[in-house]
Amino acid sequence: MASNSNYLEPAPIHDKGNPFDSMMSRFDVAAQLLGLDEATYNVLKSPNKQVIVSLPVTMDDGNVRVFEGYRVIHSNILGPAKGGIRFDMDVNIDEVKALAAWMTWKCAVVDIPYGGAKGGITCNPRAMSAGEIERLMRAYTMSMMDVFGPDKDIPAPDMGTGPREMAWLMDEYSKAHGMTINAVVTGKPLVLGGSLGRVEATGRGVMVSTFAAMEKLKINPYQASCAVQGFGNVGSLSARLLHERGVKIVAISDISGAYYNPEGIDIPAAIAYRDGNKGTLAGFTAAEKIDGEELLFLPVDVLIPAAKEDVITEANAHKIQARLIVEGANGPTSASADKILAEKEIMAVPDILANAGGVTVSYFEWVQNRLGYKWGLDRVQRRSDRIMKDSFERVYQAAAKYNTTLRIGAYIVAIEKVAQTYHFRGGY
Repeated sequence: MASNSNYLEPAPIHDKGNPFDSMMSRFDVAAQLLGLDEATYNVLKSPNKQVIVSLPVTMDDGNVRVFEGYRVIHSNILGPAKGGIRFDMDVNIDEVKALAAWMTWKCAVVDIPYGGAKGGITCNPRAMSAGEIERLMRAYTMSMMDVFGPDKDIPAPDMGTGPREMAWLMDEYSKAHGMTINAVVTGKPLVLGGSLGRVEATGRGVMVSTFAAMEKLKINPYQASCAVQGFGNVGSLSARLLHERGVKIVAISDISGAYYNPEGIDIPAAIAYRDGNKGTLAGFTAAEKIDGEELLFLPVDVLIPAAKEDVITEANAHKIQARLIVEGANGPTSASADKILAEKEIMAVPDILANAGGVTVSYFEWVQNRLGYKWGLDRVQRRSDRIMKDSFERVYQAAAKYNTTLRIGAYIVAIEKVAQTYHFRGGY
């Protein structure tokens, strides 16, 4: 892995800065190591299409509100674009551009035939009724009718959306085409063509990546300790799967705070407590409550940030004691923290690899929809695990070849694949 002497530092940016700039700073380092020519560099960095729409929606009180919606297709060089739809007040074009680019690299890293896209609407779904959310989702689908398509751009759930919203999207798109087209979207309910294994896919990919990295570092899983920041879908499922395989989970956290027990936390009991407590760990007494950020600095073997972006920054990276970081969330480490982690010789499995289990099983859902045939859970998990293991090995070998970090190694694998495909297709 990287030695301090030839670590190529990303361009300086401010923590909490423009997310597209953060992505590009890592892209630039990988492109430099690859010796990417200027023409290809300019093609790969530029989004293929950016769509901004106004969405008038009649609210329950009879008033009409106009929401702003976005869809960015970063690349369709490898195949149809793929990426989620986010409902959140912080959604903006720079965030969507960055997330779309990350999807391009994520799909390329795990070698599935998709380009990258992302969408979003600036709204607060927690302050809206189900009817208002449905009308907004259907309005967004209608406005993207020429963008979406099973061979063009395949959306999926993201922050603030789920299977319910994807069902509405599929229905609206299908009605407009006069037939059922379930391959237009993934993350659907099972009865509408969703895939078995999709709910736990991202957490399972994090678990597989963690074991692959522990093997390289010669960390014995049965003697390893782990802290998991974030106890939503990804964090709690990662924790449960690692716990089932002998890893001691000593700390977990959610919006209510962090909970630490050096003897280990009973993860199934913690999940049951959360589910019976309005979705929060508040009041959890099987572990000592500690400050939320303190979890990041515990003396553990493995740290899994699975909550939100930019939690590890240049201001706190020097305090991390874990030997291994596996990124369950998107963008939990700011670009300015990369050098500090490299100097401390902390292995960080980057988000575009570690949490790619979700898009992998989304791909399987699309394949099943196109085939008109449903796979069993065993086949989904077996194939997903193999893809995650193979992808980790490719990234590890690239990082070793270029004497750099796993993060830059992942970008190298992704950029090289997209660049080669672009050249074979005869770029214009």
